[in-house]
Amino acid sequence: MTPEQIECLGPSLGRFVEQFLFCCGDTRTFDHLGTYCRGLLSDLPRKSVEPIALASGVAVRTLQEFLKDHAWRQDEVRDLLQQYVSRALAQQPADDLGSIGIVDECGTPKKGTKTPGVQRQWCGATGKKDNCIVTVHLGVARGPYKTLVDADLFLPESWSEDRDRCQEAGIPDHVVYRPKWRIALEQVERATTQGIHLDWLTFDEHYGSKPEFLDDLDGRRGLYYVGEVPCSFSCVTARCYARKTVQGYSGKRADNLVRHSPVFRGQAWRRMRLTRQTLGARIWEVKAAPVYALRNRRPTTRAYWLIVARNVATGEVKYFVSNAPARTALKKLLRVAFRRWNVEHVFRVCKSEIGFSHYEGRHYVGLLRHLMLCLVTMTFVSDQTEGMRGEKPGNHTGTSVPGSEHELFGVACGDTGNDTVTMHCGSHSISPVPQSSGAAVQKKERATRNKSTVAL
Repeated sequence: MTPEQIECLGPSLGRFVEQFLFCCGDTRTFDHLGTYCRGLLSDLPRKSVEPIALASGVAVRTLQEFLKDHAWRQDEVRDLLQQYVSRALAQQPADDLGSIGIVDECGTPKKGTKTPGVQRQWCGATGKKDNCIVTVHLGVARGPYKTLVDADLFLPESWSEDRDRCQEAGIPDHVVYRPKWRIALEQVERATTQGIHLDWLTFDEHYGSKPEFLDDLDGRRGLYYVGEVPCSFSCVTARCYARKTVQGYSGKRADNLVRHSPVFRGQAWRRMRLTRQTLGARIWEVKAAPVYALRNRRPTTRAYWLIVARNVATGEVKYFVSNAPARTALKKLLRVAFRRWNVEHVFRVCKSEIGFSHYEGRHYVGLLRHLMLCLVTMTFVSDQTEGMRGEKPGNHTGTSVPGSEHELFGVACGDTGNDTVTMHCGSHSISPVPQSSGAAVQKKERATRNKSTVAL
């Protein structure tokens, strides 16, 4: 990004945040909402409450109370964000895949025992069992546009069964243990209710291994998925199902079926080249055939695609299932499956640039609010990135439309009255004070978008 583009982000962020202000129960909270989002976009090495407060001139306790105690509705922030994303997706150019929902989770290492949901469990960040919290997320991708639209804390059973511990951490009584796949289904339901249309859904093998998760998705009319499953996924071939040659349908593991079934052995491997936005292309060898999944030794009433993909360079093997129609091209299914890299990219940006994993409190509400404001900030970054590529109309709601906005203090301005200090994003500064003329801001933004840029 050019310095001029960085400078223009301040007023744009103010207009973007403005749509969420009235989720706050008190107008005095408005300034803190803007301050926190600006802090998440700053170049502070640690983007938790204390560093943001100290850099902005706000009392640390005041910003802590804003996150934990002030009356504002984080669920309404999420709903408004999803409504905004639904409009943004409709304006984005797309390829033949349309809008793809991506279910994934994020592990964040934590020390001690007080952070809500912390315990020894699998942590993707460290690649092993570790003391961490796990959050479940729904991301969306359409063409080059990608962002996160939901976040929930996974509450382990050990926490759910200890209500005294939950009460100490501010976890309400109605928040209890739910398996991750159940949380993911709730997120898909919320997003579609708020107007986000998903042409596809994809997920990793943890979710693909849960029959209840797949069954629920099958019941959602018009929602197709391509999800990874473990090699132990139990199924029978369509030929076996039709001939009823298996008494009690003692199914085969997916890997054994691919290795020994004539349906797969009779196929030649098909080579497919898949590209990614910033990395080199990968070559995969692929086979696919219709199968019936087994539930309690009985086959499902509908057929699935079972897809096996083998990486030519590394030998890595992946298995996928899909409820897509039989006429769907195999390469299209594979492209959907490998769109999961989009959410991995968003996680990297959130962690490295937006302070996604920097929450240091011990309160459930504060944690959720931190996550929601990270989602708001990430969507702003995604929105600005697409605008700077020149792919989004200039009248896109909430960012490039000029207009009055509430006065939002920048990260370094707070209650001290010091409006001369600027906030930094990367190695550049962002003015905390909105421009007085909406027309001037719009003209300046148009000018900067005509210069050479790189994606955020």
